[in-house]
Amino acid sequence: MRVLLLGSGGYLGRYVAEHLLADPAVQLTALGRGDDADVRFDLSNGSPGALTRFLNAVHPGVVINCAGATRGGARELTRHNTVAVATVCESLRRSGCGARLVQIGCSSEYGPSQPGSSTAEDAVPRPGGPYGVSKLAATELVLGSGLDAVVLRVFSPVGPGTPAGSPLGRLAETMRRAMQSGDSELKLSGLGVQRDFVDVRDVARAVHAASLSAAQGVVNIGTGRAVRLREAASVLARVAGFGGTLHEVDVPPGRNPLHPAAHIPAPAHAPGHAPVPTPHAPGHAPGPAEHGGATAYPYPDGCGSWQQADVRTARDRLGWRSRIPLEESLADIWMEAACRI
Repeated sequence: MRVLLLGSGGYLGRYVAEHLLADPAVQLTALGRGDDADVRFDLSNGSPGALTRFLNAVHPGVVINCAGATRGGARELTRHNTVAVATVCESLRRSGCGARLVQIGCSSEYGPSQPGSSTAEDAVPRPGGPYGVSKLAATELVLGSGLDAVVLRVFSPVGPGTPAGSPLGRLAETMRRAMQSGDSELKLSGLGVQRDFVDVRDVARAVHAASLSAAQGVVNIGTGRAVRLREAASVLARVAGFGGTLHEVDVPPGRNPLHPAAHIPAPAHAPGHAPVPTPHAPGHAPGPAEHGGATAYPYPDGCGSWQQADVRTARDRLGWRSRIPLEESLADIWMEAACRI
């Protein structure tokens, strides 16, 4: 099977590439903006004609799109997440390759959910910010393209390589700095938020399964279990060997509730201030737009205090379910953080 992978340099794309390369039946070509791609091409600026010529030359049976951006203003997000997908769809329609399209969507397309509920694919999407809107628009383009296509709505991916700007990435970095400086107390905020955390390596398996299946439409990729950030923080402390106290504090007005409130400075390129959109990590909490310290959205991923996937469609139509427990994902996140101590 000849596969064209778009966005191979991103968080999910790297694991999808690794998983596909382990299959001797797959001939993989990686297309992206980075030097590690087999072919350099910027979907947000490239023309459908140029991509069509490449598709006709490579003639893939499957095109997997992991490309996109999680940070930036509405214009940047639209260009990288929506216009780029329009280019892919138009190129596939023009091409004679007849390739199947696997598009990576995200749970931010759904927006807030009722606490205690599981969100199924037929839920009415109500994204709470520009990131979710740009991804939802991309999904609608794919579904209306007439192509043989499936959209995987990935919930909150975690595991090795988790971006430092994500909630669990920030927790690990906060804990690392505390242990390095000998602090015995961590002050954290927003620990009541609950998300469906799914390991990035399980996501890669789902992408492979979707490539081989006949499934169309939208398929949720998650564990089917929401985990409170407080619980994840406790597990992370245990695997890290942090013997101090986790102290939960109230969220100051206008502050991102998913940010640790520890005495560490925000990253130089904090969410909402990245000068260049970062590689796509669907399901992660992209940064809100911040102006003068005021957060434009109450939750950075626009999903409220609760999200949990209904994963029956993935089980029934892809033969897929998550395997890697959150504790293992957190241990791998900590292993990377600990290497910086």
